[in-house]
Amino acid sequence: MHLTTRLDCDLLAVEQADELTLLVELTAPAVQNAEARAPATLQVVLDRSGSMAGDRLDGARRALLGLVDRLDPTDNLGVVAFDDEVQVVVPAGPLRDKMAAKRAVAAVYPGGSTDLSAGYLRGLQEARRVAGPAGSTVLLVSDGHANAGVTDPRQLGKVAAEARTHSVTTSTLGFGLGYDERLLSALARGGAGNELFAEEADTAGALIAGEVTGLLSQVAQAASLLVRWTPQVSALLLLNELPATPVEGGVMVELGSFYAGETRRLVLRLQVPGISALGLAQVATLDLTYVSLPDLVQHTTSMPVHVNVVPGDQAAGRIPDPEIRSEALFQQTQRDKRRAGELLSRGQVDEAVELLSRTGRSIDEALPGMPVAFSGELASESRLLADMAEEAQYDSSRAAKAASYDANRKGRMRGRRSSGGALQLRWLLGQDAPEAMAVIEEWELQRLRRLAPAAAGLRPSIGAPEAAQVAAELAHALPEGHPLREFFAGASACGGFTVERT
Repeated sequence: MHLTTRLDCDLLAVEQADELTLLVELTAPAVQNAEARAPATLQVVLDRSGSMAGDRLDGARRALLGLVDRLDPTDNLGVVAFDDEVQVVVPAGPLRDKMAAKRAVAAVYPGGSTDLSAGYLRGLQEARRVAGPAGSTVLLVSDGHANAGVTDPRQLGKVAAEARTHSVTTSTLGFGLGYDERLLSALARGGAGNELFAEEADTAGALIAGEVTGLLSQVAQAASLLVRWTPQVSALLLLNELPATPVEGGVMVELGSFYAGETRRLVLRLQVPGISALGLAQVATLDLTYVSLPDLVQHTTSMPVHVNVVPGDQAAGRIPDPEIRSEALFQQTQRDKRRAGELLSRGQVDEAVELLSRTGRSIDEALPGMPVAFSGELASESRLLADMAEEAQYDSSRAAKAASYDANRKGRMRGRRSSGGALQLRWLLGQDAPEAMAVIEEWELQRLRRLAPAAAGLRPSIGAPEAAQVAAELAHALPEGHPLREFFAGASACGGFTVERT
């Protein structure tokens, strides 16, 4: 694992209070020998309550049958299904008999109410029973509100956090628009896993497959970052919403697992009340600890963080690093997005819309001072916030889930490549043009269907073309300046477009 740090300003004025923003980048190595990977452990906890009947349960079963094929006989798989009772469908253990596992999964049928906590707790027991030194992952798939057992998100989040101390990661997949995003978000945040959102069965299947892809490409487990500040610092704030625990002299940030080749980014703000001596001053020490796979060796890397204390007139000419300023604004945006999602979940639509709009205006005000290299992503965030605010007024449930999912993906898992949830649009002709491709999330596709009647049948496909007239109608329906308006205008002139999974 490679650890690097940068401060937004490497100069501080002597005896003057100031704030420093620290960018931390953590890069995992590429896979050296895929055949030598450690056995993976995946425990699926599947909601089979009555609301899952039909396409949802069928889609989940198909996805589970597919992942059985992808796992090796030495990998551990367990499946627990729940409604108001819990059923151990596949006892957790090595996949020596894949056909038996498939038959058991295919026999899962819909039931009654939703005792999510009972299913989750039984899944944790199974995961811990067979997990080796490489740990295990629990994937909870649910489409409904828990209406039996423990239903408090804070309580279940604490259970997931406790399981994390035993190297059990919890990821969640919310299916449809009826699930409780606050509960599934709390589980994923406490369990240091992914928080996923799908409205349709094929999206859910793709996300489950993506979760397995990540599991099989893990090169590090149980990663944590201990941030210890010196007496020169009075306070510290982590902008990424990661699990963090105060410890003596600092804070322990839980990073969970790392996939091969991924680079994750963290942003921390340090309050410096004033340093009285000139010269190089240490403000923090970072200790990165992780267990490498497949050798299961624990590693620790330490790195001090220094700043140069200079006379006031010399510090007055400093220029903050624009990339770090951009990253800090990006992470603040994710915090606001999550807060808006929480407001929407409580029915406070006007407050959520105002927060999303205000955050978008803050980005727009900052953009003129940003170099072009860093402004594109923020401009996309501003447009996304505007779309979410509009969606909130039409369907607050969809907007709440989209905000929570997007904030998790870009905040806690910043730098991790997602798989399965996004859709890629391409012109039929002129595909070499830079504007010939666009990437959107599934909830944005749902919005496009609503904006243009001709797009009602628009769905992910394997290269099946959508007509030029659909593109023209979508271009007309989108507001001036929206990037997708330009994409669809071009597509209408190039014979149409295709919709595929990323």
